[in-house]
Amino acid sequence: MTSPHRSKPSAPNARLRGLAPRTAALLQDAAQRLDRNDLDGAEHALTGALALAPAHAETLRLHGLLEQRRGRRTEAESIYRRALEARPDDAAILLQLGELEIDRGGTDAALAALHRAVEVAHADADLQFRVGVQLDRLGRHEEALACGRRALQLAPAHPLARLLTARNLQALGRIEETAAEYRRLIAQGGPRAYQAWFSLVDLKTVRLDAKEVVALERLAADPKLGDDARGPLGFALGKVYEDAARYDDAFAVFARANAIVRRGLRWDAAAFSREIDAIRVAFDGDVAQAPADLGAEVVFVLGMPRSSTTLIEQILAAHSQVEGASELPDLPAVLAQESQRRGLAFPQWVGAATAADWERLGRDYLARTARWRARRPRSTDKLPNNWMLVGAIRAMLPAAKIVDCRRDALETCWSCYKQLFAPGRANYSYDLAELGACWRDYDRLSRHWRKRWPQHLRAQDYAALLDAPEREIRALLEFCGLPFEPGCLDFHAASRDIRTASAAQVRQPLQRDTARAAKYGERMATLRTALADD
Repeated sequence: MTSPHRSKPSAPNARLRGLAPRTAALLQDAAQRLDRNDLDGAEHALTGALALAPAHAETLRLHGLLEQRRGRRTEAESIYRRALEARPDDAAILLQLGELEIDRGGTDAALAALHRAVEVAHADADLQFRVGVQLDRLGRHEEALACGRRALQLAPAHPLARLLTARNLQALGRIEETAAEYRRLIAQGGPRAYQAWFSLVDLKTVRLDAKEVVALERLAADPKLGDDARGPLGFALGKVYEDAARYDDAFAVFARANAIVRRGLRWDAAAFSREIDAIRVAFDGDVAQAPADLGAEVVFVLGMPRSSTTLIEQILAAHSQVEGASELPDLPAVLAQESQRRGLAFPQWVGAATAADWERLGRDYLARTARWRARRPRSTDKLPNNWMLVGAIRAMLPAAKIVDCRRDALETCWSCYKQLFAPGRANYSYDLAELGACWRDYDRLSRHWRKRWPQHLRAQDYAALLDAPEREIRALLEFCGLPFEPGCLDFHAASRDIRTASAAQVRQPLQRDTARAAKYGERMATLRTALADD
């Protein structure tokens, strides 16, 4: 779904109390520039403000936010602490400190700041919403839901609070309530209604009635809409048409929606292929490795999006020893920080990394994800794009298990083409030829990984799981070093939070009729050609 979760710096007049007009104007300018992510302009304005009022809480708050945006987190924390000395019960400062601690992996410190922010922002709908966003990031869905509810009590027409509330109801498996929230936002109208339409259909288990279909068609045809609304509405309408077996209409609508989204993205398929080659070469030689027993508490579930990664995680999370942590950003973040430290992009520094370096990175990852093992001894990490980072997983966490989810290539790619992903998550998926090329890159690298480390990687085939669920689930558990538990066969009944587009689907028993690509016949020619291209 399109995320409503962007925190905005703000500088209302009350925050500027006690400042001279010149200083207040500089801080207002800095806040507006930070809102536009104009960091150089914000720094220029803040330089003046720091000279005039260096100890004022609002000066410090915005200075800390600038340092945080620059990636200078230690400096940002120090500035926020000074700001809180000046204004201890400032919810905006507490919120920013909590967000910073999440970025650093400091869960306990983040929660302490966010819980305090909730207390002191009791009458501020926007701050309640923004705190809820950060609690959502931490997977604290009940608390995030409570923030959304409080924001709506204070401001019933707050559209982003409505989206936050629905998102967390969905994560908690309360699908009927989720649909009701989206329908309330649709009835409310306004500029966010398109997100509600998309999110309602994207539940994938909720069907629109005839009047709703007409209303969606009418909105999607509105010539006044911008591309930010046309894209999501097209994906929603395409899904509605496919469910109604209107395949000509569905393909045409999906093609238009993908073209709209693709126009706003940068993607170079040839450059991506070269990147995949560089990753393979970097880990082909004698790469150092952390201690062999490091990482046994983690199971990585990866593969192309829409390849059954959420389903496999749900099966594992139905086991009494496994916590399903969903799509974690921590592995890419650890590697990105190491790249920043070395001044070299990954994987250019791989050959120079020592065993001690890989152990340091592995322990950093385990510390960042420790909260997911507070209740159960093992956890999953099912960020699909980690298929590119298997070499790093093997070097950092040699004892981790890795499950590569495989589904029919045509069905996988068609499912991706029908899905509007979060920004930056799958930029290759909005053009059939580029999508097929990416799948080939995935396929050749994942086959290389499995050939090199056959004892540590399992290719989990979706078709085989449909044909023989118990056999495949037993084999999956054995690969992960887990004793068989009958509850894993009834995975759909497992109670857990799920934060992906398949959240409603995996709460149902295995569905054998999910294949759709064949229904489109020759319309799949471009994709078939791309998948077969050597």
